[in-house]
Amino acid sequence: MTLSPEQKQAVAAWVTAGDNLSAVQKKLAEQFKLSLTYRDVRFLVDDLNLELKDPAPKVDTSDVSKAQPRPAPAEKKGMIDRLKEKVGLAPGAVEEDEVSPEALADAAAEELPAPPAGGSVTLDLDRIMRPGFMVSGTVTFSDGVSGKWALDQQGRLLLETPQKGYQPSPADVQASQRELQVPLQRPGY
Repeated sequence: MTLSPEQKQAVAAWVTAGDNLSAVQKKLAEQFKLSLTYRDVRFLVDDLNLELKDPAPKVDTSDVSKAQPRPAPAEKKGMIDRLKEKVGLAPGAVEEDEVSPEALADAAAEELPAPPAGGSVTLDLDRIMRPGFMVSGTVTFSDGVSGKWALDQQGRLLLETPQKGYQPSPADVQASQRELQVPLQRPGY
């Protein structure tokens, strides 16, 4: 299907304005009475040498392992410098790539704020791990909600609670991460 120059300009304006392929497809149908498939719209945008703008990434709130963002490069550098000071090295003595991820994780865990007083998180390991997971267990958060957790081969943490859509507090997430580090630092994990 060939578009007129006016239609091509309209598509270019929509893409430049930030419309995604679905929006362009809908506007073509409404304004020009053109029925194109999603794939046809994708090819049209490519043929016109237009670049779609990436929308802001959506955060998956169901995965508690994503509750704490990764440190920014400046924060990571600060953690590495503090780690070097702990082991008695000058700040420039060791390159950043020479610091093991485990040592960086330990330094980051030590810098996590203490959980609020009044509540505690208890975390237990299963004696027999759930199939398909590296490690699993149970957890009880400070608000009394209990659930099952598991860590898969990609390092993702799964949390299942009887309350649909339950989200533990950020302090509970941090406390559970600290609790999980203790048994996982034993040999065999």
